[in-house]
Amino acid sequence: MRKDVESLDISDVTANWVNAQVLERQIGERIKALADLSDTPLFFGRLDYLHAVGAEQAEGAEGERFYIGRRHVHDADGDPMVIDWRAPVSQPFYRASKKDPMDIALRRRFGYTGGDLTAYEDEHLSDPAEAAATSKLLQQEIERPRVGPMRDIVATIQPEQDEIVRSGLGGTVCVQGGPGTGKTAVGLHRVAYLLYAHRERLARTGTLVIGPNRSFLHYIEQVLPALGELTVQQATVDDLVAHVEVRGSDDATAATVKGDARMAEVLRRAVHAHVTMPTEPVVVVRGSRRWRVPAYELEDIVRELLDRGIRYGAAREALPQRIAHAVLVQMERAGEAPDDRVQDAVARNSAVKAAVKAIWPPVDPAKLVLRLLTDPDFLAVHAEGVLTEEEQKAIVWAKPARSVKSAKWSPADAVLIDEAQDLIQRTHSLGHVVLDEAQDLSPMQYRAVGRRCTTGSATVLGDLAQGTTPWATRSWQEALAHLGKQDAVIEELTAGFRVPTDVIAYASRLLPHIAPGLTPVRSIRENPGFFEIREVSATAGVTAACEELLRREGSVGLIAADARIPELTEALAASGLPCLAPGEETTRQTRLTLVPASLAKGLEYDYVVLDEPQAVVDGEPDERTGLRRLYVALTRAVSGLIVTHKAPLPHQLG
Repeated sequence: MRKDVESLDISDVTANWVNAQVLERQIGERIKALADLSDTPLFFGRLDYLHAVGAEQAEGAEGERFYIGRRHVHDADGDPMVIDWRAPVSQPFYRASKKDPMDIALRRRFGYTGGDLTAYEDEHLSDPAEAAATSKLLQQEIERPRVGPMRDIVATIQPEQDEIVRSGLGGTVCVQGGPGTGKTAVGLHRVAYLLYAHRERLARTGTLVIGPNRSFLHYIEQVLPALGELTVQQATVDDLVAHVEVRGSDDATAATVKGDARMAEVLRRAVHAHVTMPTEPVVVVRGSRRWRVPAYELEDIVRELLDRGIRYGAAREALPQRIAHAVLVQMERAGEAPDDRVQDAVARNSAVKAAVKAIWPPVDPAKLVLRLLTDPDFLAVHAEGVLTEEEQKAIVWAKPARSVKSAKWSPADAVLIDEAQDLIQRTHSLGHVVLDEAQDLSPMQYRAVGRRCTTGSATVLGDLAQGTTPWATRSWQEALAHLGKQDAVIEELTAGFRVPTDVIAYASRLLPHIAPGLTPVRSIRENPGFFEIREVSATAGVTAACEELLRREGSVGLIAADARIPELTEALAASGLPCLAPGEETTRQTRLTLVPASLAKGLEYDYVVLDEPQAVVDGEPDERTGLRRLYVALTRAVSGLIVTHKAPLPHQLG
C-alpha cells in the first residue's frame, strides 16, 4: 500500500503549482501514516460471522470472515485483507458474548511475541455446549511487561471501555476511573475512533490531547501514531495559556484564589471598566458638509453593544461602523445616496477614530492582569462583593513589576491573562479535546480548556481520589460546569487491568480519607503479582530493593518524595545503578527510572519501589493532599510493589 502511494505520478493531474504542493504534502502524510512498525502486528483477531454482512448480500448467503487489526489493509486488487478495529463490522470482537453472540460463530485472538505470531485462541460463541472461559491471551496481553512508552490497547478493549470509545462526537463524556482502569487509553482510542468516523469534520476543526506535564505526554505520544493517526496535537494546560513567560510561583493560598472561578467576574468588570460613556458629539467633515452625531445617540450605541454581551474587541471593531451608520442615515435623510464604501470611509474618519479611542480604548490582557495584581485599589474596585479583603491581599504582589516583560508571572497568572484575552477576542475552538488527569485543574483552568472546545466536544478523564492540588476537583458535576459542558455523560470504570489485587487493596485503605464514596477498583488480573512492606535502616536498603527487582523482566520505578530525590540519586550512582528521568524511554540496558512523587501521576512500571510513604505525605501542603499523592504513588506498579520505610508508615494505611 505504501509503495502504491510512493509511485503516484501527479505531474499531469494538477492545474497549478499550489495544487501540486498541497497534493505532494497529502501524499507525504499518507506515506508516513503507512509506515511499517516492525513490532506492531497489523491484525490481532478474526471474526467468523454466521450470516452474510450487509444488505447487498443475497439472503441466506454463507457467513463471512474478517481479520481485525489496527489498520485497514487491502491487497493489490483493493480487496480488504484486514478490517480496521474501528469499523462497525469489527464491533462484535469487543462486545460479543455467549449471552449475545451478535451473529458471530467464532472469535479468534492472536498472540504475538516481539512482533511474531506465536499463538491463537478460539472462542465458539454460537456453540451452547462450550462453556465461557477467560481468555488466556487476553490476560497475557494485559499482564505483558511494560518496557518503553505506553502501548495501544486495541487487542484488549473491554465491552464497558468500547462503549465509551465508540460514543458519538456530539456529546462530551467524563470518565471517572481509578488506577489501572485504562481511562487514558480509552480517551486516546476514542480520539482514534472519532477521527475514523468523522474524519472530514475533525480535519477542519482539529483535535487536541491535554496532559498534566511533558513527561506524561512523552509517555503516551506513540499510541495514536501506532493506530495511523498523526494529526492529533498534544499539549499541557500551561502550553495553551503561554501568553507570557512563566518564571514565578504562588503559594497555595494565592494559587487557590487565582484559580477560583470568581476571578472571571473580576476580570470581566476590569475589562469593561475601560468603556467610557461619551459626553461630546462626533462631527464628521466630508467635503463641504458637516455631519454631527450627538452624545446621547452615541451613548445609545455604546449601551446596545454592552447589552449584547459580545467580546470587548469585537464590540470595539463594531463601534466605528455603528457611528458611520448613524452618519449615513443623516446623509440619506438629506437626499444623498451613500453606499458601503462611504460607510467604510466614514468609519475610518479621524474624528470617528478619536471618539472610538476615547470611548472604547484598546486593552492589553497582560497589562490589565498586571495592574490587578499590583494595584490594590484597582483590584478592590473590581473585586468588591466578589473577593474578600483577605483574598485580595493574598493575590497582590509584594514587589510590583515595572513591565509585563520583567514581571515574574506564575502559572495561575498566565491562566488569568488567557481569560482576559478571551474577554477581548474569542478563543479558537477545536472539534474535540481530550483532557487527562483533569481532577488536578482549577476552575479557571477548566474554563481555559473549555474555551478550546466551545463549539466541539470533549473527553474528560480523571480520578477524584488522585487529586493532588489544593484546588483539586471535588465533584465532576462542578468541574463540567466550569468547562461549559454541564450536559456531559459521566461514566465510571471500576475494573482494574493494571494494578495487582494486593496492591490496589492496600492503596484503597486510603479512599475513606481522600475520596469517601468512590467505588474501590476491583483488580481482574489473574497474576497476583507481589506486594511487600520492608523496613530499612538506610538508603542501601532502597537500592538493594531496586537491584532485586531489576533481576526480573520489565521496567522498574523508584518513587520517592521530591525532597528525597537528590539523596537517592547519589545512592543509585554509588551502587552503580544507572537510572532515567520520568518520561525517558526505558531500554533493555536501562530499566530503572527515578520518579519524584509529584511527577508519578499517569506513569506505570512493571515493578515499583516506593520510598518512605510518610515523606510523600509530608511533602504536600496538607495531609489530605499528601495522602492523595501517596495513593497515586502506591498504584503505579503493574506486577509488584516493595514499600521501603525507616520512619513509621502513615496511620491511615492501618
